Amino acid sequence: MITVTHRRYVPYSHAHYAGNLVDGAYSLGLFGDVATEVCIRLDGDEGLFASYDDVQFKAPVRAGDVLEVTARVVKMGTRSRKIEFAVTVVCRGTEGSAAQVLAEPIVATTAVGTVVVPAKS
Repeated sequence: MITVTHRRYVPYSHAHYAGNLVDGAYSLGLFGDVATEVCIRLDGDEGLFASYDDVQFKAPVRAGDVLEVTARVVKMGTRSRKIEFAVTVVCRGTEGSAAQVLAEPIVATTAVGTVVVPAKS
C-alpha cells in the first residue's frame, strides 16, 4: 500500500533515565509524526490516531542514537487505516560526541495502530 520513513537524531536533552535512556513515549511520538505523513499522502489530511493494538519495547533508545521510523499501511477502511510501525536504531552514540553506524540495525520499538481521517465529501 504505502510506506513512509523518517530519520531522527535523538538529542541528549531528551535523555530521561540513567545511561542516557529515552522514555518509551518518545517512540510513540515519532509514530504519530510518521502516521501524520501517511494520512497526508493518502488523504490530504493529517488524520487522528484512534488506537494502538500492540506496542512492544524491544531494545533501549538512547540519546545520541539515529533512528529510522517506519509506518506501513496494511489495511484501509473507508475512514480508517491500520498501520504497522517500527523504530530502528541505525547509529548509536558511544561516548561524548562519538557515534557509530551499526552494521546490524536494532529494532527498538514496534506497534500496530489505527488512524482515522475525515469522510470524503
